[in-house]
Amino acid sequence: MAGLDSNTPLPTAITLHRGSRVLEIAFADGSTFRLPFEFLRVYSPSAEVRGHGPGQEVLQQGKRDVEVLGLEPVGNYALKPSFSDGHDSGLYSWDYLYDLGRRQDALWQEYLARLEREGGTRDPAQLPPPAPRGGGCGHHH
Repeated sequence: MAGLDSNTPLPTAITLHRGSRVLEIAFADGSTFRLPFEFLRVYSPSAEVRGHGPGQEVLQQGKRDVEVLGLEPVGNYALKPSFSDGHDSGLYSWDYLYDLGRRQDALWQEYLARLEREGGTRDPAQLPPPAPRGGGCGHHH
């Protein structure tokens, strides 16, 4: 399959821990990774997050409380989670999940550093409100 490195071990178990908001994934080589939903969401491989080239990544904010509502297998090579914020276009290949697991600490530090640099926040409550859509706030005069 495209994007699959034949050296990447296959997952042997995938568990969604809704209470602790963690996706636990065990691979055939004996490694087990616990990937928080927020981490998965922030590092979604979808185009709307990754951008269309290096340096175009869109900073994801306010995802601290994001939930994974569903997890759909795609062929024998990827997972497609549906997140509570409506995001469901990310295809997480086994390679990608394995890589995220192996580099989790470094990637997370990178994300926190970027939030810091760009004045972002992990808390949904602190996000600036979205711009009003269309005609004002619905009061009729």
